Amino acid sequence: MAADHPESGRHRGTLAIDLGSSTTVVAFQAEAPGSQPQLLALPPFSCETPVVVPSLIWLSGNGTLRPLIGRQVLDGGLADHPGPQLIADFKRWIGSPTGASPEDALLTSEAAGSLLIHSLMQALPPDLEIRRLVCTAPIEAYLGYKRWLQQLGQELQIEELALVDEPTAAALGCELAPGSRVLVVDIGGGTIDLSLVELPGGEGRAAPIAQLLRFAGRDLSSSSSQRPRCARVLGKAGLRLGGRDLDRWLADELVPGQAPVPALLSACERLKCALSDQDEALVTWSDGRQVQTLQLNRRQWEAILRKRGLIDELDRLLETVLAAGRAEGVSLSQISAVLPVGGGSRLPVIEAWIKDRCPGLRVQTERPIEAVALGALALTPGVAVKDVLSRGVSLRCWDRRQGGHHWHPLFLAGQSWPTEQPLELVLACSASGQRALELVLGEPEPDQRHEVIYRDGVPMLRSRQAGALTVTPWPGEGVAISLDPPGEAGQDRLKLCFSINRQAELTVEWLDLAEGRSDPAQFPKKKVCVLGMVR
Repeated sequence: MAADHPESGRHRGTLAIDLGSSTTVVAFQAEAPGSQPQLLALPPFSCETPVVVPSLIWLSGNGTLRPLIGRQVLDGGLADHPGPQLIADFKRWIGSPTGASPEDALLTSEAAGSLLIHSLMQALPPDLEIRRLVCTAPIEAYLGYKRWLQQLGQELQIEELALVDEPTAAALGCELAPGSRVLVVDIGGGTIDLSLVELPGGEGRAAPIAQLLRFAGRDLSSSSSQRPRCARVLGKAGLRLGGRDLDRWLADELVPGQAPVPALLSACERLKCALSDQDEALVTWSDGRQVQTLQLNRRQWEAILRKRGLIDELDRLLETVLAAGRAEGVSLSQISAVLPVGGGSRLPVIEAWIKDRCPGLRVQTERPIEAVALGALALTPGVAVKDVLSRGVSLRCWDRRQGGHHWHPLFLAGQSWPTEQPLELVLACSASGQRALELVLGEPEPDQRHEVIYRDGVPMLRSRQAGALTVTPWPGEGVAISLDPPGEAGQDRLKLCFSINRQAELTVEWLDLAEGRSDPAQFPKKKVCVLGMVR
């Protein structure tokens, strides 16, 4: 790789970090013309084949000594030791609304993620100059991930910081023809994400809408003279369930009543991986008193996954994504390829499910572990993403006829963002002498809500029929807009303009119709407020 600055021997470019529940992938691409992306080995933290960093942290001396990271934990034989010093499987809880993490852990999940990324940055080869850092996030936790990354970005000395959801990154890095439509099936250690992405190029491609994200420094394309390409996300759906949960299912089936200690879960992971290459497998593990044997064949393994509801849940996620595609005029037969991503995609039952549900489609199976990180590099410079909302947004309004509040939809799941035109809405006062109008936002719940709950450490899939449409208010207080002079009952008072910007922020501009309403030229300038983040 040619250096960007021969006199200094330094290479300037973009670093991508795909933080996974089991392993983390780090990739780099220099800005020099003709440079190719490469996976980075970061000794002593990374393994050699494949080049990944195990997502493990060991805190010695109650956290007061230098922590062990990645491969160091494996080499020390500490990965199977239970207790608060071992920090593992923390990725799934980053950005979680519940903030769930082991009660006795010495670090929160977000602190563990920050420690891992700081350690990786410090281990980079000294000849690399990182101009831009691109991180990836699962669909279900995107918003929380963004908040965490913004905080982390204040600590990192990086000019530009970007975030993209994992299946979109994988689709952009799969090297298919311009204009191709890719169905990404990403089954990682802690999440399952499906996404249908239309790649840049081809006939009738959309004009660039916005850069991916802009946290610090310049826009993502500012260092490139090329016209930004635009990738369009047609639909996506995700669930906070992954390969680590499958290990817990195995443990519960093969050793019922036994707590899912690290040694048992490690043995179940080895058994699961072995069944990806052979019809029957056997592994041993020790509970500290005796050595025990776990044995299983593929037919039994598939029966366990079906009984636990994995196939039904995959079908639901797939139908959600395909329905969004049909709404955009794209049928299953018009999809160019299926891209399985993540270690879980190598399971025979998953491979069979893809072939059965997507007959006749090309399945792109190369480099499933590295695909997301390499795709994240493909996003920059010069790529824009037009995304879709995975959740809707509604506004609470007063219904004079019913004498109560109702929820008015603003944006629906599946709508694209950033918005090209604002959504306009006029609100009236509900009472005479009203001095303020409060804007309360909420998230509509789907007709059938699927979630993962834990019972005695074992993940369970639960679905609940919602019945009548319900809306969950956003946390925190609403935004109160003062009225001066006070309003009168039934009087149209505020004109609201809602938009979603390129940072996934829902903003509102408003006009007080009582001010200068006889002459629109006398209206004051619109007042702007950021209401919150959507995704």
